[in-house]
Amino acid sequence: QGQLVESGGGLVQPGGSLRLSCAASGFTLAHYSMGWFRQAPGKEREGISCITSSDGSTYYADSVKGRFTISRDNSKNTVYLQMNSLKPADTAVYYCATALDSKCGSYYWDLEITDRYIEVWGQGTLVTVSS
Repeated sequence: QGQLVESGGGLVQPGGSLRLSCAASGFTLAHYSMGWFRQAPGKEREGISCITSSDGSTYYADSVKGRFTISRDNSKNTVYLQMNSLKPADTAVYYCATALDSKCGSYYWDLEITDRYIEVWGQGTLVTVSS
């Protein structure tokens, strides 16, 4: 079914930037929409961004809109999350995931149905925003 491996997490000061990477193996990432989720300590998992496979349309949660940018490099079988103007509230484990379809469906945002549709999860990478 394939595997996703995230990298790029770490400790950053408030206002700083990080770029997360998510490398796919065992399947061709270009065929599928890809999403990023995060889970902060003591909080529910949150869908934060998605990019479609068909035309590269992007979608963002309000909490990250204007600060985060999702992109993909199909030649490298990799999806990225550029995170700017980071805040302590962005501290979380970040996961990439895919439902192995072409859309950014509601399952990226509706946590009650997420697990019914997401087929592949990465192991997560920790982002800590602190001074």
